[in-house]
Amino acid sequence: MYNFNGKLSGNGPFIMGILNVTEDSFYDGGKYISEENTLKRAEQILAEGGDIIDIGAMSTRPNALEISEEVEKERILRAVNAIRAKFPEAVLSIDTYRASVAKATVEAGADMINDISGGTFDPDMIPTIGELQVPYCLMHTTAKPDVMQQHTQYEDILADILKFFGEQVEKLHQHHVHDIILDPGFGFGKTLEQNYFLMKNLEVFQQLELPLLVGISRKSMIYKLFGTTPEHALNGTTALNTIALMKGADILRVHDVREAVEVRKICLTIDY
Repeated sequence: MYNFNGKLSGNGPFIMGILNVTEDSFYDGGKYISEENTLKRAEQILAEGGDIIDIGAMSTRPNALEISEEVEKERILRAVNAIRAKFPEAVLSIDTYRASVAKATVEAGADMINDISGGTFDPDMIPTIGELQVPYCLMHTTAKPDVMQQHTQYEDILADILKFFGEQVEKLHQHHVHDIILDPGFGFGKTLEQNYFLMKNLEVFQQLELPLLVGISRKSMIYKLFGTTPEHALNGTTALNTIALMKGADILRVHDVREAVEVRKICLTIDY
């Protein structure tokens, strides 16, 4: 596992805390837009034991609409600059599928790029990562967020995602990118049943011999199962994070850092 220029020690698993500087994210939209609240959230993630702060400026929930490149860049750079100034040793991940945003934020001090499109929405993304030479999280999705839930048809979902990963990893290798993390994309172009089938078979992705990120925090695959809301999905999130770690996840992307850190400690204590 990558140590991000010496900022992380050990081989994980690591906890990635979510910091959304968005107005419309499905769970915490609007809470962390101001610089004061951005810094409070970053401090909370670090204080609760988070290893990575994942900063996103554009919601990618189902049916979410794009914001302009200028607005995304302005929001996310403001957050990166503020956090980097106050927490210089923090590991900062940038949640974007735009190459220009990736480039600007890495130049401002970000450590990795987390791309929900796996390099498919912006043809410049993979070449840009090759230039930047930072760790890259390659996620699977079927389409942009506004229409992805209309595209949930697969011949064989495991084989299809493995094929996608193989093709995109090869493109990254052609640009001399080798620090690659895989994310099967829970909730992105998948039905509720498909999400649970993926979790059941998560260990399949270990055959690619790359670190695996799982992001299921408070998602609809949890609260729709119980007919509730994201606000009532912490217990289900904890249960699924436990299963994910036991099936080989290397990074958990979460809203609730303290609870995920506790899950990690329990799993490591029983030597899973």
